Amino acid sequence: MPHFKFVARSSKGALVDGIIEATDRSAALREIEKTKGFPVRAELVVQNQKQPAATVQSGGGSKASANAAAAVSVQTMSHTQQHLFTEQLALLLGAGMTLDEALGILEKRMKHPKLHAMSKGLHQALVEGRSLSQALRDYPKIFSPLYVNMVAAGEASGTLADILKRLVRYLAELKELRDRVQQALVYPAVLVVVGILMVTVFMTVMVPKLLKFFTDTNQELPLATQLLMKTHTALAHYWWVGIIGFFLSSAAFRSWTSTAEGSKAWDALRWKIPGYGSVMRHRYYAQFARTLGTLILNGVTLLKALELIEDIAGNAFVREKMKAAQQAVVDGQALSNALLQQNICPELFIDMLAVGEQSGRLGETLGNIADVYDRELDKQVKLISTLIPPLVMIGIAVVVGFVVFGILSAVFSMTQGLRPGV
Repeated sequence: MPHFKFVARSSKGALVDGIIEATDRSAALREIEKTKGFPVRAELVVQNQKQPAATVQSGGGSKASANAAAAVSVQTMSHTQQHLFTEQLALLLGAGMTLDEALGILEKRMKHPKLHAMSKGLHQALVEGRSLSQALRDYPKIFSPLYVNMVAAGEASGTLADILKRLVRYLAELKELRDRVQQALVYPAVLVVVGILMVTVFMTVMVPKLLKFFTDTNQELPLATQLLMKTHTALAHYWWVGIIGFFLSSAAFRSWTSTAEGSKAWDALRWKIPGYGSVMRHRYYAQFARTLGTLILNGVTLLKALELIEDIAGNAFVREKMKAAQQAVVDGQALSNALLQQNICPELFIDMLAVGEQSGRLGETLGNIADVYDRELDKQVKLISTLIPPLVMIGIAVVVGFVVFGILSAVFSMTQGLRPGV
């Protein structure tokens, strides 16, 4: 019967190598997974190359290697590229390849410079005896702690291929969520910009020509016309004051929000702004539930999962609330009660979460909660994208109406002056 020389990583992170007897390579990989841990590589050997005993190597150390340069050169990566790498690695591992073989293939197949350099760095780190999760930590701006810890959980449990497949789904859902919000707000944003440009052109190009005619008559103009002329003068001669004021206020705002108190106050305000705050909240509820559910379903403890998703909101106000909720869970409270005390989640969220805790199906329930708030997010985005265009049109109509009223007031005043006997 053929013999296969293998290297595997145990549940404790140590590398184990040796020789195993099996009918074929697939059977050898299955046997390694059952007895030794997650297979890193397995090669067919002839009888005189057999090693009599397996050895255990420490998996904690790392060597100074060429992949450090690769990590420096690959600082950032798009969400699409990260998704592609994860998907390809999951497919190769799911097809029965070892991690060493899968990374070797990715190193050859990935044509994009960043993906190629990263695959090469990860493969080199694996050859040096490091685990995949340890190697991923060399790329902190690409792979979040959440991603790395899920990979580590997959290595420890021997289910790395399944974990990567779930990561692929999670990354796809996250991208879809962001794309939905961005696409729905593109049209209103364009409409706002066009509206501002129209009003600016109208006030600086068309209005002056009309007002020059009225001033040449040397008649006393109505109040509305005088206000219109002063507005035009301010825009035409003091526009630089507005620009300077804009930059100064922006600098002051950035300085204020760079402080801990200012950042918290601004994030708290954003969280409560009508419309915008509603989209932020529903997006956070969906992302929080989806991420926490994914972690729990992959064997991550609740406390560790809460720690990993602490910064998921990107909001100092919410982060402080979640830290307090996490501490309450540490003190022995249920997550639903901890979130209820912080008044950060709606009643429906809390009620569904409590049911999941009581039924012992917290991971599945969180997935259902994410689905609910995904649908609610769609409704909120559609509502806002429907309301913004008419609001912009009303704003434009008010400005144009003010201009027309100022012009017509002057016209009527001049007409009155032309009547006989006046």
